[in-house]
Amino acid sequence: MSPQEAYEAVRAGFVAHARGEWTMQPKLYVTNYPAGDFRAMPALGGGHALLKWVTSFPGNPALGLPTVTGLVVLNDAETGMLEAVLDAGAVTALRTGAAAVLAAATLGHGGSIAVVGCGVNGAAVARTFAALGLVASVWDLDAERAAAVAAGVGARVAASREEALAADVVVTVTPGKEILFPGGSLRPGQHVSLMGADGPGKAEIAVEEIARARLFCDDWEQGGAKGTGDIGQGVAAGLITREQVSTLGDVLTGKAEGRRSVEDITLFDSTGLAIQDLAIAIAAYARAGELDLPTIDL
Repeated sequence: MSPQEAYEAVRAGFVAHARGEWTMQPKLYVTNYPAGDFRAMPALGGGHALLKWVTSFPGNPALGLPTVTGLVVLNDAETGMLEAVLDAGAVTALRTGAAAVLAAATLGHGGSIAVVGCGVNGAAVARTFAALGLVASVWDLDAERAAAVAAGVGARVAASREEALAADVVVTVTPGKEILFPGGSLRPGQHVSLMGADGPGKAEIAVEEIARARLFCDDWEQGGAKGTGDIGQGVAAGLITREQVSTLGDVLTGKAEGRRSVEDITLFDSTGLAIQDLAIAIAAYARAGELDLPTIDL
């Protein structure tokens, strides 16, 4: 599936969820910190049911292993029969890239673009920007990795992390171990898509800085109400209320207002939704007949 196809599929998934046509429960975390965690993510929509069993173990690259592994299982919603099993890492990268760029396109207002973090998912974000004809600069602690991603998608490497974080549109895709935006750092007019703080204890922005922005999330129940993600930490600290946060799906369907002016600071906080995975899985399954894939008789 191309990044463009993933972008369109995830957009449709956000819209279907906002309209109540697709449903999901907040992801269930099975934690083994500080090593990492396991996540169970169900969703239902479009005639299919999905369960994603996925891991996040940030120390794995040092062991020569991927940070994200797991399976996505797709079933027929009418019969319950198994339809497909997909690699969770590939699905996660496609939907993360799509969601980050969709939020930037919906809530930003153009200008310079930067992606901070060039792991598998960060590379997917840069690739999705490129697929839409938008050139981003990239930055990573590993300069060679940043250079490889830039060469692969036709981007440039930012001269420094500070330069990348000062772009008009910034997408952060980091492990969430370090604050990237301290208090007072966001600029008027800037848009930030925070994709890395997708679980308890992770943060990419200072809690007090969140209150300066107009706030958007992928799902309130999973992020804000559960205290996961950056906005959720602002809620837990008593700085943010439900009324201050809109979902991206509601903006896409016209239920909520997006950017009001070029001076707005807009912040999209993503914890990653099963409906995004469902959108990718359905689109991939529809294309399965074109490929020489292994099948089994049930």
